[in-house]
Amino acid sequence: MCLAVPMQIVAIRDDELGTVELDGVRHEVSLMLIDGPQTGDYVLIHAGYAIERLDTHEADERLKLFRHLAALHQQETGQPARLVAPSRMGRESET
Repeated sequence: MCLAVPMQIVAIRDDELGTVELDGVRHEVSLMLIDGPQTGDYVLIHAGYAIERLDTHEADERLKLFRHLAALHQQETGQPARLVAPSRMGRESET
């Protein structure tokens, strides 16, 4: 299953691409659907695109919910769940 995950913009390039980060995982995404993206903005990421800007409170609330669901999954299955999947393009970096 694929969900839109809140991530923070950490870098913007002139060609409407940017780097977003969550928990040390970075992805390069398209910012073309967001009006006036700024470094530090939280955006929802889905299928390689930033699809919506979120304020910090909303991003925190959604991340708290996702983390709670991941913890429940691990309790029930014994398997960890990641909020951000590895990049299929191999451009992910964990810092």
